[in-house]
Amino acid sequence: MKRMPPLLEVKDLIMYYETMKGDVKAVDDVRFTLEKGEALGLAGESGCGKTSVALAMLKILPYNAKIFSGEILLSGVNILTLSDEEIRKKVRWKRISMVPQAAMNALNPVFRVSEQITEAIILHEQVSENEAKKRTLELLERVGIDPSRADHYPHEFSGGMKQRAMIAMALACNPEIIIADEPTTALDVIVQGQVLKVIKTLQRELGLSMILISHDLSVVAQTCDRSIIMYAGKIAEDASTEELFAEPLHPYSIGLIGAFPSLIGERKRLESIRGSPPNLLDPPPGCRFHPRCPYAREICSVEVPPLLETHKRHYVSCHMVNKHPKYS
Repeated sequence: MKRMPPLLEVKDLIMYYETMKGDVKAVDDVRFTLEKGEALGLAGESGCGKTSVALAMLKILPYNAKIFSGEILLSGVNILTLSDEEIRKKVRWKRISMVPQAAMNALNPVFRVSEQITEAIILHEQVSENEAKKRTLELLERVGIDPSRADHYPHEFSGGMKQRAMIAMALACNPEIIIADEPTTALDVIVQGQVLKVIKTLQRELGLSMILISHDLSVVAQTCDRSIIMYAGKIAEDASTEELFAEPLHPYSIGLIGAFPSLIGERKRLESIRGSPPNLLDPPPGCRFHPRCPYAREICSVEVPPLLETHKRHYVSCHMVNKHPKYS
Protein backbone atom coordinates (compact mmCIF):
# COMPACT_ATOMS: atom_id res chain seq x y z
CA MET A 1 0.00 0.00 0.00
CA LYS A 2 1.43 3.35 -1.06
CA ARG A 3 2.16 5.67 1.87
CA MET A 4 0.46 9.08 1.78
CA PRO A 5 2.80 12.08 1.61
CA PRO A 6 3.19 13.97 4.92
CA LEU A 7 1.01 16.99 5.66
CA LEU A 8 4.11 19.08 6.38
CA GLU A 9 7.71 18.47 5.33
CA VAL A 10 10.65 20.65 6.29
CA LYS A 11 13.59 19.96 3.96
CA ASP A 12 17.18 21.08 4.57
CA LEU A 13 16.15 24.40 6.12
CA ILE A 14 18.97 26.88 6.77
CA MET A 15 18.07 30.16 8.46
CA TYR A 16 20.47 32.65 10.06
CA TYR A 17 20.04 35.91 11.95
CA GLU A 18 22.19 38.72 10.59
CA THR A 19 23.81 40.79 13.37
CA MET A 20 26.54 43.41 13.65
CA LYS A 21 28.93 40.68 14.85
CA GLY A 22 28.09 38.20 12.09
CA ASP A 23 25.49 35.55 11.27
CA VAL A 24 23.87 33.62 14.12
CA LYS A 25 23.44 30.11 12.70
CA ALA A 26 20.09 29.48 14.36
CA VAL A 27 18.65 26.80 12.05
CA ASP A 28 21.14 24.71 10.11
CA ASP A 29 20.07 21.91 7.77
CA VAL A 30 16.89 20.97 9.65
CA ARG A 31 14.55 18.40 8.13
CA PHE A 32 11.55 16.49 9.45
CA THR A 33 7.98 15.55 8.56
CA LEU A 34 4.61 15.94 10.27
CA GLU A 35 1.83 13.51 9.46
CA LYS A 36 -1.89 14.30 9.57
CA GLY A 37 -3.15 13.94 13.13
CA GLU A 38 0.36 13.56 14.57
CA ALA A 39 1.72 15.39 17.63
CA LEU A 40 5.39 16.25 17.20
CA GLY A 41 7.61 17.62 19.95
CA LEU A 42 10.60 19.92 19.40
CA ALA A 43 12.81 19.85 22.50
CA GLY A 44 16.20 21.15 23.51
CA GLU A 45 17.97 23.86 25.47
CA SER A 46 16.97 27.51 25.11
CA GLY A 47 18.43 29.02 21.94
CA CYS A 48 18.70 25.75 20.04
CA GLY A 49 16.45 26.94 17.19
CA LYS A 50 13.07 25.45 18.12
CA THR A 51 11.04 28.65 17.91
CA SER A 52 12.96 29.87 14.86
CA VAL A 53 11.80 26.78 12.94
CA ALA A 54 8.18 27.52 13.91
CA LEU A 55 8.40 31.19 12.91
CA ALA A 56 9.83 30.18 9.54
CA MET A 57 6.75 28.00 8.93
CA LEU A 58 4.51 31.04 9.29
CA LYS A 59 6.94 33.51 7.69
CA ILE A 60 6.77 35.80 10.72
CA LEU A 61 10.53 36.01 11.22
CA PRO A 62 12.16 39.22 12.48
CA TYR A 63 13.65 41.64 9.96
CA ASN A 64 17.22 40.36 10.41
CA ALA A 65 16.35 36.71 9.74
CA LYS A 66 17.37 35.29 6.39
CA ILE A 67 16.42 31.92 4.94
CA PHE A 68 19.36 30.77 2.82
CA SER A 69 17.98 27.50 1.52
CA GLY A 70 15.51 24.71 2.08
CA GLU A 71 11.80 24.11 1.63
CA ILE A 72 8.75 23.98 3.87
CA LEU A 73 6.17 21.91 2.01
CA LEU A 74 2.55 22.14 3.15
CA SER A 75 0.55 19.51 1.24
CA GLY A 76 3.33 19.61 -1.35
CA VAL A 77 3.39 23.43 -1.75
CA ASN A 78 6.57 25.24 -0.73
CA ILE A 79 5.20 28.04 1.45
CA LEU A 80 8.58 29.82 1.42
CA THR A 81 7.85 30.78 -2.21
CA LEU A 82 4.46 32.31 -1.39
CA SER A 83 4.06 36.07 -1.06
CA ASP A 84 3.24 37.66 2.29
CA GLU A 85 -0.31 38.27 1.06
CA GLU A 86 -0.75 34.62 0.03
CA ILE A 87 0.61 33.45 3.38
CA ARG A 88 -1.80 35.78 5.22
CA LYS A 89 -4.83 34.67 3.20
CA LYS A 90 -4.12 30.98 2.67
CA VAL A 91 -1.83 29.73 5.46
CA ARG A 92 -1.81 31.70 8.72
CA TRP A 93 -4.77 30.86 10.96
CA LYS A 94 -6.57 28.97 8.18
CA ARG A 95 -4.05 26.11 7.83
CA ILE A 96 -1.36 26.76 10.43
CA SER A 97 -1.94 28.68 13.66
CA MET A 98 0.26 29.32 16.66
CA VAL A 99 -0.04 29.68 20.41
CA PRO A 100 2.97 31.96 20.92
CA GLN A 101 5.57 31.88 23.66
CA ALA A 102 4.44 33.98 26.64
CA ALA A 103 0.88 33.62 25.32
CA MET A 104 -0.52 34.92 28.60
CA ASN A 105 0.72 38.38 27.62
CA ALA A 106 -0.44 38.14 23.99
CA LEU A 107 -4.01 39.29 24.61
CA ASN A 108 -4.68 43.00 24.12
CA PRO A 109 -5.53 44.37 27.60
CA VAL A 110 -8.00 47.02 26.35
CA PHE A 111 -10.28 44.66 24.40
CA ARG A 112 -12.60 42.00 25.75
CA VAL A 113 -11.45 38.43 25.20
CA SER A 114 -14.44 37.58 22.99
CA GLU A 115 -13.78 40.61 20.77
CA GLN A 116 -10.24 39.47 20.06
CA ILE A 117 -11.25 35.94 19.06
CA THR A 118 -14.21 37.19 17.02
CA GLU A 119 -11.98 39.65 15.16
CA ALA A 120 -9.63 36.83 14.14
CA ILE A 121 -12.54 34.86 12.69
CA ILE A 122 -13.99 37.82 10.76
CA LEU A 123 -10.59 38.80 9.33
CA HIS A 124 -9.86 35.36 7.92
CA GLU A 125 -13.27 33.94 7.06
CA GLN A 126 -16.32 35.28 5.26
CA VAL A 127 -18.81 34.98 8.12
CA SER A 128 -21.19 37.42 9.77
CA GLU A 129 -20.39 39.03 13.11
CA ASN A 130 -23.16 37.01 14.77
CA GLU A 131 -21.76 33.75 13.39
CA ALA A 132 -18.26 34.72 14.55
CA LYS A 133 -19.54 35.53 18.05
CA LYS A 134 -21.40 32.22 18.23
CA ARG A 135 -18.25 30.34 17.20
CA THR A 136 -16.22 32.28 19.79
CA LEU A 137 -18.52 31.13 22.60
CA GLU A 138 -18.30 27.55 21.36
CA LEU A 139 -14.50 27.72 21.25
CA LEU A 140 -14.24 29.12 24.76
CA GLU A 141 -16.51 26.39 26.07
CA ARG A 142 -14.46 23.75 24.26
CA VAL A 143 -11.26 24.86 26.03
CA GLY A 144 -12.97 24.87 29.42
CA ILE A 145 -13.92 28.55 29.83
CA ASP A 146 -17.49 29.36 30.85
CA PRO A 147 -19.05 31.38 27.96
CA SER A 148 -20.38 33.82 30.56
CA ARG A 149 -16.78 35.01 30.98
CA ALA A 150 -16.40 35.80 27.27
CA ASP A 151 -16.91 39.54 27.64
CA HIS A 152 -14.38 39.90 30.44
CA TYR A 153 -11.07 41.68 29.93
CA PRO A 154 -7.77 39.74 29.99
CA HIS A 155 -6.84 41.09 33.45
CA GLU A 156 -9.96 39.37 34.81
CA PHE A 157 -8.65 35.97 33.65
CA SER A 158 -6.18 33.81 35.56
CA GLY A 159 -2.95 32.71 33.85
CA GLY A 160 -4.43 29.34 32.94
CA MET A 161 -7.57 30.95 31.51
CA LYS A 162 -5.52 33.33 29.37
CA GLN A 163 -3.59 30.37 28.02
CA ARG A 164 -6.83 28.55 27.22
CA ALA A 165 -8.19 31.68 25.53
CA MET A 166 -5.11 31.80 23.30
CA ILE A 167 -5.65 28.14 22.42
CA ALA A 168 -9.26 28.98 21.50
CA MET A 169 -8.01 31.83 19.31
CA ALA A 170 -5.54 29.51 17.59
CA LEU A 171 -8.44 27.17 16.76
CA ALA A 172 -10.68 30.00 15.52
CA CYS A 173 -10.33 29.24 11.80
CA ASN A 174 -10.19 25.43 12.01
CA PRO A 175 -6.49 25.02 11.12
CA GLU A 176 -4.91 21.72 10.16
CA ILE A 177 -1.75 22.39 12.17
CA ILE A 178 -1.35 24.12 15.51
CA ILE A 179 2.04 25.17 16.84
CA ALA A 180 2.22 25.45 20.64
CA ASP A 181 5.38 27.30 21.71
CA GLU A 182 6.17 26.67 25.38
CA PRO A 183 2.43 26.51 26.22
CA THR A 184 2.94 25.91 29.95
CA THR A 185 5.56 28.59 30.67
CA ALA A 186 4.92 30.52 33.94
CA LEU A 187 2.05 28.22 34.96
CA ASP A 188 2.06 26.22 38.18
CA VAL A 189 2.20 22.44 37.97
CA ILE A 190 -1.54 21.87 38.47
CA VAL A 191 -2.53 24.40 35.80
CA GLN A 192 0.18 23.03 33.47
CA GLY A 193 -1.47 19.63 33.66
CA GLN A 194 -4.90 21.11 32.93
CA VAL A 195 -3.66 23.09 29.92
CA LEU A 196 -1.79 20.08 28.50
CA LYS A 197 -4.91 17.94 28.91
CA VAL A 198 -6.96 20.54 26.99
CA ILE A 199 -4.37 20.66 24.19
CA LYS A 200 -4.12 16.88 23.85
CA THR A 201 -7.89 16.36 24.01
CA LEU A 202 -8.52 18.98 21.31
CA GLN A 203 -5.76 17.60 19.14
CA ARG A 204 -7.32 14.12 19.22
CA GLU A 205 -10.97 15.19 18.93
CA LEU A 206 -10.37 17.60 16.05
CA GLY A 207 -7.78 15.44 14.26
CA LEU A 208 -5.23 18.25 14.42
CA SER A 209 -1.58 17.92 13.63
CA MET A 210 0.47 19.62 16.32
CA ILE A 211 4.02 20.83 16.86
CA LEU A 212 4.74 21.36 20.53
CA ILE A 213 7.89 23.32 21.39
CA SER A 214 9.34 22.92 24.86
CA HIS A 215 12.54 22.65 26.86
CA ASP A 216 10.60 20.57 29.41
CA LEU A 217 10.96 16.91 28.48
CA SER A 218 8.06 15.85 30.70
CA VAL A 219 5.70 18.05 28.64
CA VAL A 220 6.93 16.46 25.40
CA ALA A 221 6.72 12.92 26.82
CA GLN A 222 3.16 13.50 28.04
CA THR A 223 1.84 15.07 24.86
CA CYS A 224 3.68 13.99 21.70
CA ASP A 225 3.71 10.92 19.44
CA ARG A 226 7.13 11.75 18.01
CA SER A 227 9.96 13.86 19.39
CA ILE A 228 12.88 15.75 17.91
CA ILE A 229 15.85 16.73 20.04
CA MET A 230 17.60 19.85 18.74
CA TYR A 231 21.05 21.11 19.69
CA ALA A 232 22.70 24.35 18.54
CA GLY A 233 20.48 24.77 15.46
CA LYS A 234 20.66 21.14 14.32
CA ILE A 235 18.63 17.99 14.84
CA ALA A 236 20.41 15.51 17.09
CA GLU A 237 17.73 12.81 17.16
CA ASP A 238 14.25 12.19 15.72
CA ALA A 239 12.20 9.20 16.86
CA SER A 240 8.91 8.09 18.36
CA THR A 241 8.55 9.56 21.83
CA GLU A 242 8.26 6.12 23.43
CA GLU A 243 11.42 4.89 21.74
CA LEU A 244 13.37 8.07 22.34
CA PHE A 245 12.75 8.08 26.07
CA ALA A 246 13.26 4.31 26.41
CA GLU A 247 16.43 4.08 24.30
CA PRO A 248 17.98 7.43 23.36
CA LEU A 249 20.92 7.02 20.99
CA HIS A 250 22.52 10.45 20.60
CA PRO A 251 24.86 11.39 23.49
CA TYR A 252 23.03 14.70 23.92
CA SER A 253 19.63 12.95 24.14
CA ILE A 254 21.09 10.50 26.64
CA GLY A 255 22.43 13.40 28.70
CA LEU A 256 19.16 15.35 28.61
CA ILE A 257 17.03 12.39 29.65
CA GLY A 258 19.59 11.31 32.26
CA ALA A 259 19.45 14.77 33.84
CA PHE A 260 15.69 14.59 34.23
CA PRO A 261 14.23 13.15 37.47
CA SER A 262 11.77 10.26 37.30
CA LEU A 263 9.09 9.19 39.78
CA ILE A 264 9.34 5.55 38.74
CA GLY A 265 12.22 3.08 38.77
CA GLU A 266 15.14 2.89 41.14
CA ARG A 267 16.60 6.02 42.70
CA LYS A 268 19.78 7.26 41.06
CA ARG A 269 21.94 10.36 41.03
CA LEU A 270 21.11 12.74 38.20
CA GLU A 271 23.90 13.36 35.70
CA SER A 272 24.41 16.82 34.23
CA ILE A 273 25.85 17.62 30.81
CA ARG A 274 29.21 19.30 31.22
CA GLY A 275 29.99 22.62 29.58
CA SER A 276 27.65 25.10 27.89
CA PRO A 277 25.94 25.40 24.50
CA PRO A 278 28.16 26.93 21.80
CA ASN A 279 28.03 30.49 20.55
CA LEU A 280 26.12 30.21 17.26
CA LEU A 281 28.04 33.17 15.85
CA ASP A 282 31.00 30.81 15.70
CA PRO A 283 29.89 27.21 16.34
CA PRO A 284 32.53 24.50 16.69
CA PRO A 285 33.53 22.59 13.53
CA GLY A 286 32.29 19.09 12.94
CA CYS A 287 29.61 17.94 15.36
CA ARG A 288 28.45 20.93 17.38
CA PHE A 289 28.09 18.76 20.48
CA HIS A 290 31.62 17.32 20.39
CA PRO A 291 33.18 19.76 22.94
CA ARG A 292 30.68 18.46 25.53
CA CYS A 293 30.43 14.85 24.38
CA PRO A 294 32.01 12.11 26.52
CA TYR A 295 32.26 9.81 23.48
CA ALA A 296 33.82 12.27 21.02
CA ARG A 297 36.68 11.15 18.79
CA GLU A 298 38.86 12.99 16.32
CA ILE A 299 36.39 12.72 13.44
CA CYS A 300 33.72 14.45 15.54
CA SER A 301 35.68 17.70 15.53
CA VAL A 302 36.27 17.55 11.76
CA GLU A 303 33.19 16.18 9.96
CA VAL A 304 29.55 17.14 10.45
CA PRO A 305 27.65 13.90 11.13
CA PRO A 306 24.72 13.37 8.74
CA LEU A 307 21.23 12.71 10.08
CA LEU A 308 20.78 9.04 9.20
CA GLU A 309 18.06 6.48 9.82
CA THR A 310 19.43 3.87 12.22
CA HIS A 311 16.22 1.85 12.02
CA LYS A 312 12.57 2.46 11.07
CA ARG A 313 11.82 6.20 11.46
CA HIS A 314 14.57 6.67 14.06
CA TYR A 315 17.14 9.24 12.91
CA VAL A 316 20.37 10.16 14.67
CA SER A 317 23.15 12.61 13.83
CA CYS A 318 26.22 11.03 15.43
CA HIS A 319 29.36 9.42 14.02
CA MET A 320 29.52 6.89 16.85
CA VAL A 321 25.90 5.75 16.57
CA ASN A 322 25.99 5.66 12.80
CA LYS A 323 29.13 3.52 12.87
CA HIS A 324 31.24 5.68 10.59
CA PRO A 325 33.40 3.45 8.29
CA LYS A 326 36.55 4.54 10.10
CA TYR A 327 35.27 2.98 13.31
CA SER A 328 33.16 0.07 12.09
